[in-house]
Amino acid sequence: MNTILAPYTQKTLQLKNHLVMAPMTRSRAIGNIPNDLMAEYYHQRSGAGLIVTEGISPSPNGLGYARIPGIFSGEQVEGWKKVTGAVHAGNSKIFVQLMHTGRIAHQANLPAGATVVGVSAIKAAGQMHTDSMGMQDYPIPVALTTEAVKATIAEYVQAAKNAVEAGFDGVEVHGANGYLVEQFLNPNINNRTDQYGGDYKARASFALEVVQQIADAIGKEKVGIRFSPFSTLGDLQEYDADEVHNTYVYLAQELNKIGITYIHIGFSPKIPQKTFDAIRTAFTETIILCNGNTPATAADTLAKGFADVLAFGRPFLANPDLVTRMEQNAPLNEVDFTTLYTPDAHGYTDYPVMAVA
Repeated sequence: MNTILAPYTQKTLQLKNHLVMAPMTRSRAIGNIPNDLMAEYYHQRSGAGLIVTEGISPSPNGLGYARIPGIFSGEQVEGWKKVTGAVHAGNSKIFVQLMHTGRIAHQANLPAGATVVGVSAIKAAGQMHTDSMGMQDYPIPVALTTEAVKATIAEYVQAAKNAVEAGFDGVEVHGANGYLVEQFLNPNINNRTDQYGGDYKARASFALEVVQQIADAIGKEKVGIRFSPFSTLGDLQEYDADEVHNTYVYLAQELNKIGITYIHIGFSPKIPQKTFDAIRTAFTETIILCNGNTPATAADTLAKGFADVLAFGRPFLANPDLVTRMEQNAPLNEVDFTTLYTPDAHGYTDYPVMAVA
C-alpha cells in the first residue's frame, strides 16, 4: 500500500501517487457539452495522481452514445476548462481520452449533419441505447474514404490542441473497446484496400499516424494511448493469436520510437504472458494497467513488474475519496449499476464520503 500511495516520477510523467482514475463513460454531458455537474464529479475524485476522462469525441461523427461529451467546439472547450480547473485545484493531473466510436454508434445519438462512419461498411451485431428511440440496431456505417481517414486524423489533432487550450495535461488516444482505432486494427472489420488495410502493420498505420501527428502538435510528453489486446468488445471477433501478439508488439515498438509518455493496457486473462512481456520490453516509458485492480491486490500487481502505475475504475466511481479509504484501510462503497448512464447527479456525485475525524 505504501508503494501505490507514494509519488510516481518518470521522465515524462510525475504524479502525486501511483493511482490513475480510469476512463468511464457516464453520459452526463447534456447536449454533448461538459457542465458544472461534471466538474464536481471530477473534482471529487482528484485524490488520484492522474485522472483520465470518460471518452470524449474529437468529431461530431464520433459521438456514438447518448450524452457523451465532445471537444471539437468552442463551447465544449469552455466547459472543459471548468473540469480541468477543478481537478488541478485538487493537485491532480488530468488527460482527456479521445474516443471516436466509429461504427459503434447510432444516428439518433449524433447531432445534425453528422454521420455514422466506420473503417469498412460492416455493421456491428447488437443494439445500443438512444434517448429518442430506445434500443436500436447498429446501422451499416459509411466507410471512410482515404481522404476522409486523413480528415479524421486531422480532427484528432485539432481536438488535442483544443484539449491543451482547455487546460488538460495531455491526451489519451482510445485504441480499445471496439471503437474506431481498434476497428482499424482488426482484420474482421478492416477489409480496406488502401494504405490503411492489409497486413497488421498497414492496419496499425491509422493509430500511429494519429499519435505521431498529435505528438507533433502538442508534444510527445503529453500523449498516451489505451489498448485492449485480444478484446472482442464491439463485435470485433477473434482472429489469429500470433497476429494479435505481433500487432501490439509492433505498436509498442513504434510508439516507443515516437516517445509518448504512456501505454494504458486493459487487462484480460486472454492476454498471454508473452504479450505482456514483449510490450514491456518494447516500451520503456510508463505502462498503466487497468481492469480488476483493488486496494487489496494493488501492491502485488505492481511488484510483478509489468505496470508502473495502476488504474481503478469502479472503485473510483463509487468512492470519490478512494485514496483516503486506501490510506485508512476503510471499506468501499458498492457501485449502483442502475445509475451508471442516467443524466443527473444521482449515482454520480452523491456517493458518500468518509466523515473527517
